[in-house]
Amino acid sequence: MADGFDFSPGAQVPLSGSAGQTAATQALASAAYRDCLLTKISDADSESGKSEIKKPKLSLFAPNLGEAFSRAVQVRMLGGDRKPLIQSFGTEPQTIVEHCLSATRIRKQRDMKLTLLMVLFGVVFLPGVLLWLGAFQLRKMLSKDGAGAGLSLIGGLLLTVLAGLGLFFMIKLPLNGFWPMYGRAMIIAPMIGWWWAKQICEKTAVAMREAWKGLLEGGGVAAKIPEAVPQDPNQIAAETLRQNLAKISAEQKSNVVFYAGPKGILGMGTRWGSWQLAEDLTPAPGTAEIHPFRSWDVIRAIHDRLRLLERSPLHTGGFPAPSVRHWIVSPVGEKAAAVSRPEGTHVEAFQIRGHEIERICNEQQFGSGNRHYLGVQFVLWDGQLVITLMITVTVLHETLRIEVTGHALGPVNGLFTTKPEPKTKDVAKVIKFWETRTQHLPLIEPQEVVRLTARAPLTWFPPVLDFLGGKLTLPEPFGLRHVWADKPWRHRFMADDALRAATPVLRTVHAAAMSVLQENGVDTERFTNRSLVLSGMIQGVEPGKADEYNA
Repeated sequence: MADGFDFSPGAQVPLSGSAGQTAATQALASAAYRDCLLTKISDADSESGKSEIKKPKLSLFAPNLGEAFSRAVQVRMLGGDRKPLIQSFGTEPQTIVEHCLSATRIRKQRDMKLTLLMVLFGVVFLPGVLLWLGAFQLRKMLSKDGAGAGLSLIGGLLLTVLAGLGLFFMIKLPLNGFWPMYGRAMIIAPMIGWWWAKQICEKTAVAMREAWKGLLEGGGVAAKIPEAVPQDPNQIAAETLRQNLAKISAEQKSNVVFYAGPKGILGMGTRWGSWQLAEDLTPAPGTAEIHPFRSWDVIRAIHDRLRLLERSPLHTGGFPAPSVRHWIVSPVGEKAAAVSRPEGTHVEAFQIRGHEIERICNEQQFGSGNRHYLGVQFVLWDGQLVITLMITVTVLHETLRIEVTGHALGPVNGLFTTKPEPKTKDVAKVIKFWETRTQHLPLIEPQEVVRLTARAPLTWFPPVLDFLGGKLTLPEPFGLRHVWADKPWRHRFMADDALRAATPVLRTVHAAAMSVLQENGVDTERFTNRSLVLSGMIQGVEPGKADEYNA
């Protein structure tokens, strides 16, 4: 490929298991199977960006949440000329995309049957089908909410008059001749096709809701996408899909992140706290001069010490094993519509090579250019909470500065964690009329059958369906995780976890830095005093908005 990726070995079956089975991953993946209104996605958007819903030309062709979400995610993440993605920490984005493909496959199987019904009953009895579609479109237009729920008084009277006129003409038509009999058949045949279509839609709705529920209950629902497994070298579409799925995982592992001003590091959340230790480098008493060392020497010592965070002198739960990585942070505008990943000989599969990381750490500390940070990241609550503390070391003139900043990404919005509920209504009992009983309703309502059947033939032409029915446009720069993430401070235990992680990390960083300074003949008295002050301040740490400066 042009970008130099090697996706060997060859064809492999994409799996939706192992590390991808987390609460956040499954919650986002469940959106592909949902059948609620598309407008609900707007309530789940975070401050990082707002989704845009293009209104339909004909409301009869409008998609629901699952249809629009699956389509938007596939186009954005698998498109040939797609923009770079933001990492989705705490989730497996490839698994989510695979479930979108799997949900689309289930819908296509249903739409094949519905399209066949439309050919049998729609082409032969086209005038009648158009009359019925017009009636349902008129009902949606005259409804109280514009979506078919409840009719206004004028709408109810108008539809009643039209139905009465239709019944009158059917009765008054002659009983002999081809055209009179065809006139009656074109009204009745679509009703038979509708009943048949209802059985197909109901069966598919049950399967989709089982997948939706299974994901949220941790049932290990697998995404079935055989079209991503090429059977021979000539299946170019399948091979391209397989490579694009692998590219998502490769980009997820990139060590380049983007700082978007008050939005913080995209994918990691806003910067809620900052602690800085900055003192002059002076020789220790009895030492003529400082032994030369570089920022990378300090960072490397901090890196080695942070990898031991999970160890404790007491047998308590303590820290889980953290992820300690070197990050290259690239600045972008607060309102940037896209990001660009670095290219060149020092980049391989979206990863900045080690020698370039070391160069940036030592040389790019002032002025334009990317910056180096050492990050320690904890993914907790099954992926619902991502705590990241970033450490950077700079040396300007004779001043050494060690900065630790805290970033926190909260759980995915509650919309994605709601389970499917059966459709029910309370009705009065026949004999004991003062008591009520719960009656289970079909999952698919009559107008929903019409909507699905009308959309079915157009699913083979997605751009046409997007034009007529509208679509969901995802916010940019796009990443599956941060776009729909809530703040962790609303959850007491999550907030505690984020605040508690700062103290041991800060003290570990300072201890590692002091050891390097002492080894190189630096007077650490002022560094130690400043470190003790910061240790006292962090005892009562509270989340703030560290990136919003009061000018």
